Formats: sequence, C-alpha cells, structure tokens
Amino acid sequence: MALQVWETLKESITAYTGVSPAAFFTILALMWAVYYVVSGFFGSPDQHHQERSKSFEEQMEPLPPPVQLGEVTEEELKQYDGSDPKNPLLMAIKGQIYDVSQSRMFYGPGGPYALFAGKDASRALAKMSFEDADLTGDISGLGPFELEALQDWEYKFMSKYVKVGTIKKDIPVADGASSEEPAAPTEHDAAKPAEHEAVKPSENGPSETATAGAEETTSGGDVKEE
Repeated sequence: MALQVWETLKESITAYTGVSPAAFFTILALMWAVYYVVSGFFGSPDQHHQERSKSFEEQMEPLPPPVQLGEVTEEELKQYDGSDPKNPLLMAIKGQIYDVSQSRMFYGPGGPYALFAGKDASRALAKMSFEDADLTGDISGLGPFELEALQDWEYKFMSKYVKVGTIKKDIPVADGASSEEPAAPTEHDAAKPAEHEAVKPSENGPSETATAGAEETTSGGDVKEE
C-alpha cells in the first residue's frame, strides 16, 4: 500500500512540476532554509531584546547573600569600593553601611556614582555634589533642603538595600589627659601616710602626747621657782 502511494506521488510530482522527485524535494528544502534565514533578519525587536536579556542573565553569576560586617572604620570601608570583585560593594549614609552590590552598574567601577562606593557620602548626596571635599559623613552646616534630600536618600537605601554594619566613630582624647595608669604605691610611699597620721592633731583637740609634754614642762618650771 505504501509503495503504491509513493509511486503515485512521484508520478504526480513529475506530471505537475516537470522535475524528478529528488530535484523537487531538494528545491523544497532550499526554499525552507532561505525562508528561515530571511525571517531572522525581520524578526520583532522585542523578541531579540528578550533573547539577549535572557542570555545576559544566564551569564551573570548570582550575587552572594550580604555579609554582616558589624562596626568598621572609614579606612576599612574603603576596601569595599568595587575595585576587588570578590568583595561586596558597600556604601554608607549617616554612618549606616549598606550593601549595594545589586546596583553595581551605578555604584561599581565605571558607574555614574562610583566615587560614592566605599565611603560615607552623606554630605555629597545631600548636596548632589561630586567634589572630593564633600565625600564625607560630616553633615554639619547643611540647610533644611539639603537635609531633606539626604533623608530621601536614606529612606531609599533602607527600603532597597540590606544594612550590613555601621561606621566606628573615633572618640577624641581630651588635652592633658594621660592614658597611662597610675603607678602602684611603693612601701616607702605607704609608710608616709602613717607618719602624717602620727603627728596629725585630733579633731577634738590636742593629742594626748602633746598634752602630757606640756604638763611635764609646767611642773619643771614650778619646781625651779621654788
């Protein structure tokens, strides 16, 4: 039955196209290949964009979970400025440190806000300044509008990023204050208070020793006069 259908099909192809069945199927395959290539050039842009985005996401490695640092100094925070891809990308606002690794395109090397990474950029964010002098956490002297802008930035970071630590503040040492511990008293120093206590007069009057000496002096004087 199958052979009869195949023989009938070959006769029909030859009768209607004038070519052999082998040539007919070859031409059909070439036409399909041309159609596939041409349709790729005129495909929808959204489809190509989705394919590129999917490919880019597959190439990107998943970000590690944020690591809590605790309390660090400003100098220690500088090592998280994105220069080392193995370290998380961190940034601080008002002394609070946030992990901004998910926004590396903005805060990482080459990004528009890369100079804020690894620093407390509170003053720069409040003033929307990119000056090196403003890359500090000191917000003294800012106006109400600048403080309000800084507050908006802080709310944004609190809602979008994970807080991983705080900046350790240096406590200034008062002038003249000695950091050395007082020396332990020696045996000679310990004996001095005892000597002072021996000659220190009583709060209620002269000591008994002094009174006895005075009486002896008076008695001697009376005998001499006699």
